[in-house]
Amino acid sequence: MSTRSPARRPAHGRTPVTRETLAGKKRAGDKIVMVTAYDYPGALAAEEAGVDVVLVGDSAAMTVLGYPDTNEVTVDEMLMLTAAVRRGLHGPLLVGDLPFGSYEASDEIAVETARRFVDEAGCDAVKLERGGEASVARVRAIVAAGIPVMGHVGLTPQSAVELGGFKAQGRTAESARRVADEALALQEAGCFSIVFEAIPDAVARALMPSMKAVVIGIGAGPSTDGQVLVMHDLLGMSSGGKARFVKRYANLHSATVEGLARYAAEVRDGTYPGPEHCYGIPDDELAAFRAALPSVD
Repeated sequence: MSTRSPARRPAHGRTPVTRETLAGKKRAGDKIVMVTAYDYPGALAAEEAGVDVVLVGDSAAMTVLGYPDTNEVTVDEMLMLTAAVRRGLHGPLLVGDLPFGSYEASDEIAVETARRFVDEAGCDAVKLERGGEASVARVRAIVAAGIPVMGHVGLTPQSAVELGGFKAQGRTAESARRVADEALALQEAGCFSIVFEAIPDAVARALMPSMKAVVIGIGAGPSTDGQVLVMHDLLGMSSGGKARFVKRYANLHSATVEGLARYAAEVRDGTYPGPEHCYGIPDDELAAFRAALPSVD
């Protein structure tokens, strides 16, 4: 049985992006733009910016929910965030991240979780991490159920502990071979797209001729078919450090703190609200109102 996401209407004159759109961009050599979003305002911003793909990543655990790592976020939390993004998104392809523990145990559980992301949150596709035997089996099952899957190799945050922490992968011949084996296995299993995260540019470049799936890079150099960054990272929406591959295009955290501090100062010194922020009432209506007030002894 095929599970389909709700039909999307064109936004800002754009034809909605599909898997076929992305495959066409790959063939033409046109770079694909992907970004994360976790709420309705973020979706609207991505929509208006004209990006191609929006991922509701499990990075939401840390960026918007305050968890120490990605493994803490639940399916229900991810569904809530993804549904909010869906309501603001019409043009870009929407991909939902299957959180840790929601697909590993069996094909049946994986398919059920993926269906929830499509049926309840309106995803066009789902993403899962790693390319080992179990993940490959889950991909096959989800794809067989009619749900498109994006894979993820290299640095996979859900298994960062096993990988020795949040650090680049594929920097030895053995590690690079593992990345290659996983990417090719996921491709063979039916992934329409695969994320390459934090691997050497030279390794990604060597792999690209073998990749029929659309490859989205994050810290994998410029040879991939497209790039993805976490919205909060590229816009400087947090005060923490950043990974080597992150380029900041704005500093919204500083701007937000500055704006809030100015607001607080004006409230405290009485300059806000000013006359221009207040509503008026006709003099006769005010007089009638005052006359009706009970007298104060």
